[in-house]
Amino acid sequence: MAKAENKTKATEVSVADFIAAVPDQRRREEAAVIDALHRRATGFEPAMWGPSIIGYGSYSYKYDSGREGTMCRGGFSPRKAALTVYLMGNYCNHQAKADDLFARLGKHKTGKSCLYINKLADVDLAVLEELVALSWQCMNEAYPN
Repeated sequence: MAKAENKTKATEVSVADFIAAVPDQRRREEAAVIDALHRRATGFEPAMWGPSIIGYGSYSYKYDSGREGTMCRGGFSPRKAALTVYLMGNYCNHQAKADDLFARLGKHKTGKSCLYINKLADVDLAVLEELVALSWQCMNEAYPN
């Protein structure tokens, strides 16, 4: 049986061109802010992952089922409904710190490994940067290079 291939892969598409093409001006401006925040928190230049995820770094994984692949260590997507920030780390031994940061972040929603923000004005950017940095740290602990 052939393995299913991951749909989300790093591409050669320009991140700057992608951000410039975001239709909504506010979302475009927010994407530039979130990109700068990720660059500071990760120390990495971004790459496009699939058609709409701006990702930083990468890691390889393998599930017990045998499925394996490569994905960005962190990133975001300036989606129409909300900015989606991919906080990939499960906060390893840092859950209390993560809980404190989420409590101080401001208006947001969360999913399994996603943070949804309607407007950047609704959140504390310094706290968001700490969350991104904590997720990055946890990913590096879980998936050392």
